[in-house]
Amino acid sequence: MDDDRDLEFEVGELLYDLCVRLGFCLPPEANRRLVEAPPAGVDAFTDAVFEAEGMGDMSYTDLRRQVRAVVDQHMSRWPRR
Repeated sequence: MDDDRDLEFEVGELLYDLCVRLGFCLPPEANRRLVEAPPAGVDAFTDAVFEAEGMGDMSYTDLRRQVRAVVDQHMSRWPRR
């Protein structure tokens, strides 16, 4: 399996985890965009998740911290590009 397919799988796993653990179940189009072109950094990915949920104003600090922790946990295991 090549690195792009590995990364697509890993992003899918991350999005699934966010949905199950924290209720961030993104619309299919947002999922597709993130799988095809995931933001490179933890903060950028976290911001993209909040934007896709329509919560981009960043006033959800505790929830953002929880989402960021899940993103960081997953991204630390992703294949390097």
